[in-house]
Amino acid sequence: MFDLYDYQEELIQRARESFSKGFKSPCIVSPCGSGKSVMIAEIARKTTLKGNQILFLVHRKELIDQIKGTFEKHGVDLRFVLFGMVQTIVRKMDKIKKPSLIITDENHHSLAKSYKTIYEYFDGVPRLGFTATPIRLNGSGLGDVNDLLLEGVSVKWLIENKRLSPYRYYAPALIDKNVLKLNSMHDFSKTSIDKALEQKAIYGDVIKHYKKLADGQQAIVYCHSIESSLKTRDLFIEAGYQAAHIDGKTNKQERDSIIEHFRKHEIQILTNVDLIGEGFDVPDCSTVIMLRPTKSLSLYIQQAMRGMRYKPGKTSIIIDHVGNVNEHGLPDQFREWSLETKKSKAREDVEPVKECPECFGTYPAKEGNICPLCGFEIPTEERNSELEEIDSELQEITLDFNSGKYASMDPGEAKSISDLYKIAEARNYKKGWAYFQAKQRGLLTTN
Repeated sequence: MFDLYDYQEELIQRARESFSKGFKSPCIVSPCGSGKSVMIAEIARKTTLKGNQILFLVHRKELIDQIKGTFEKHGVDLRFVLFGMVQTIVRKMDKIKKPSLIITDENHHSLAKSYKTIYEYFDGVPRLGFTATPIRLNGSGLGDVNDLLLEGVSVKWLIENKRLSPYRYYAPALIDKNVLKLNSMHDFSKTSIDKALEQKAIYGDVIKHYKKLADGQQAIVYCHSIESSLKTRDLFIEAGYQAAHIDGKTNKQERDSIIEHFRKHEIQILTNVDLIGEGFDVPDCSTVIMLRPTKSLSLYIQQAMRGMRYKPGKTSIIIDHVGNVNEHGLPDQFREWSLETKKSKAREDVEPVKECPECFGTYPAKEGNICPLCGFEIPTEERNSELEEIDSELQEITLDFNSGKYASMDPGEAKSISDLYKIAEARNYKKGWAYFQAKQRGLLTTN
């Protein structure tokens, strides 16, 4: 059996008390890495000790073997547990013994029709959900399926109390987010992401930034398509790294073999497409590389925090090439959850961040102008005659960004102020970056 932390036992106790107070379907909200599977296993153990039947719902088949293994280690009596994909259970409800408790993993999916159909069929059966992000992509709260949110400790608390590793967040943007378009699922479409990533130089920059920020560390790369994942894998291999790719279509034997090689550090880079996310267990790694822009807060949190499993002395490195931090905020920012649906899809609750022009480090804007990652003092922009003159000269420059030359150019390679302005434009940097880079590098008088 696992030993539970105090905060885990407290959440379980609060769930028990909520049922005694008359709530029918509470949802436990606890961050990624907080040990949700252990809490679920403890609840299941206590339930099956009394001979009560549990229906455990998941949305992906890969999660069943994983949670089943956790249950076995924790002493759950599996004779009284039915594990099922929601897509399968919804077709066989009339053949299933009425459970005493329904547990829903990744509960933010439960607004889907299939889940609601199961809940309605077993009307009156107590339900308990678990999620790190109790909100749907379209802004819908879980009020239709849950009657109470039980919130656990925060990500910041878990870091401060050595339950999660601290992190360094870098955001060297490599794509033009203006070309991204939404699909019917309210997320960015594959076609528009393809267009944003079509510049060949972008992939080369992925390698360059990995070498600079996390060289040699085990990394998981999140891509939006199989083609992009395979291309990224191949480029890492060409650069001399051991790399592999997996996706939802990779057969189980091959996938297990690749993950085992990753576990043994025989593979350094693991690229994937929508697989290493919700509830999917992979060996400890320290670095996450984002090449998949998303409007989904849940997907972002799952990916950003994948490298934050605690180990003494470890600091996780997050390299966000697609601006997800500007959409969703930093992983440990405070988020206020509600069962209600948000009236606006705009994420007004995202705390502003600063991006260091020197190291691309990203941190809360309220912390000031000193980058906590590299110590660079980010100058406060101010207008003066010298800057106004440079701005007027910039208007006369004809820029060609289609080649991706300036998107991939290191600022140290710039030979003139014009080069720096082209780099700033190609990477969508804030106004003033080029001027201060030029001032620092002594290029203000260069033609």
